[in-house]
Amino acid sequence: MKMDRSSFRTRTARSGIQENHSEGRAFSRVCQITFAFALAAAAAPAVSADIYPNKPIRFLVPSPAGGSPDILARIVAGKLADQMKQQVVVDNRSGASGVIGMEIGKNAAPDGYTLLLVTSTTVASLPALKKVLPYDADRDFIAISRIAWVANVVTVNAKLGVNSVADLVKLAKDKPGQLNYGSAGNGSPAHLAGAMLNVLANINTLHVPYKGAAPALTDMLAGQIQFLITSPLVAMPHGRAGRIKVLAATGARRDPLLPELPVVADTVPGYEIVQWWGIAVPAGTPQAIVKRLQKEIVAALTARDAREAMSRNGATPNPETPAEFLAFIKAERSRIANVGKRAGISLD
Repeated sequence: MKMDRSSFRTRTARSGIQENHSEGRAFSRVCQITFAFALAAAAAPAVSADIYPNKPIRFLVPSPAGGSPDILARIVAGKLADQMKQQVVVDNRSGASGVIGMEIGKNAAPDGYTLLLVTSTTVASLPALKKVLPYDADRDFIAISRIAWVANVVTVNAKLGVNSVADLVKLAKDKPGQLNYGSAGNGSPAHLAGAMLNVLANINTLHVPYKGAAPALTDMLAGQIQFLITSPLVAMPHGRAGRIKVLAATGARRDPLLPELPVVADTVPGYEIVQWWGIAVPAGTPQAIVKRLQKEIVAALTARDAREAMSRNGATPNPETPAEFLAFIKAERSRIANVGKRAGISLD
């Protein structure tokens, strides 16, 4: 069929209009989608230390309320809440020498809203003495800072008739296998401290594990166990009230916060063991939030009221950088492995 020029121009113009109209609709749709994404991005919360925290923070403590870890955690939690203008809730999850709390911390969202109190037991003793754990202390957590350390104290039931470490060693030798000592669980600092005393003093006392230092102390007050090597944060108030006898500290030299106490090493040469606590977060927590938390923790630990609260109970604040804390943990783990081997401790 023949087509004249005017008809061809008319059809071509109509085709161009249709094509332009289709392209315009497609472009409009792209603009709508782009605008929707922009609105969504503006509404979404940013993962930034600038807006963190904007909701309550959970502070997991893998031990019962009333023990040394709980006391320290509540001191730090109070300061963090004041500084960050957000509630910090202490959540006690005890059991299995702290393993239960560590598992909960491991599985928490890595968003900065779960802090975990780590201890010389959970990140040093257990990894050093136990082959199988449901967490990897290095891989599953980010160490932020140590918060405090303390030399433990040797305490005895007030009715035991013991007034010194020398008296305790003599009684244990006179009654081999008849004295019981408690601890916050297998592999805890108190367990290692008692085992080291057995080895270095050449005595035979029996270990009784509990789910925390507080219930162990309760049983010692009732006479169910004869002695307990524990933190002064728990022991000193009872000692000052005459409910128990505090015999000595477990550091290498006298603790300046407890100058009235001799050290075990005065009677048992070479004896030394201390306890410490720190804060970690789940692996994967954004670095900006880790830096913010470390800054806030250091500020909390250097505040006069927090330092005085810890000092009253024999603890020394010890703020650190994440790198310093991680290096310390690894060194402690190695040292405890050597102690465990010497004492013949196996937790498997």
